Amino acid sequence: MIQKIEHIGIAVSDLDDVLKVYECLGLKPKHIETFGGVYNVRIAFIPVGESTLELLQPMKPLAGIIGEHIAKRGEGIHHVALKVDNIEETLAKLKEKGIQLIHNEPQKGSRGTKTAFIKAKSVRGTLIELVEHLNE
Repeated sequence: MIQKIEHIGIAVSDLDDVLKVYECLGLKPKHIETFGGVYNVRIAFIPVGESTLELLQPMKPLAGIIGEHIAKRGEGIHHVALKVDNIEETLAKLKEKGIQLIHNEPQKGSRGTKTAFIKAKSVRGTLIELVEHLNE
């Protein structure tokens, strides 16, 4: 089921500016991409030991899911992502236990992954993303 913390998603207004701060800490992005659809964000993945920081910048200021998050709560932690070995099985088990899901079926994620989110109120206020890597 759960293998590890895959990444921590952090909403930012200016990805390039924030990357300069992380570079001062000795951290450099391994992968940067634009992810469209409902998210419509520019993403940078920064490895930190066994885990990763995911910086998410909305493509249009204060628009989309991440832009709305920034408008309402400001920049900062958006979600915690947990790596799973079988996302379909994990979602089925969560549904059986009455956990409320944002996605009942896996969605196409960045970096060749399948993802699904658990409603924050179902886990006492923390938005959780489940991630299955398809290339492993």
